[in-house]
Amino acid sequence: MITVHIQPENETLEFATLNTVLQLLNRLKLRATHALIIRDGKLLTADRKLHYGDEIIVKKVISAG
Repeated sequence: MITVHIQPENETLEFATLNTVLQLLNRLKLRATHALIIRDGKLLTADRKLHYGDEIIVKKVISAG
């Protein structure tokens, strides 16, 4: 499982089959410019691979003003 923590909503999701950050963004219906994807304190680009057991933080950066 890949565990995804979405901020600022404090929502947690789990996915069994994700290969890349781009697939994660597509599942969440987000563009790469609308969120920061973080694993182990490091930012990930859309082409990076995800692995079983990863804990990912998705920080939405969309302005609401």
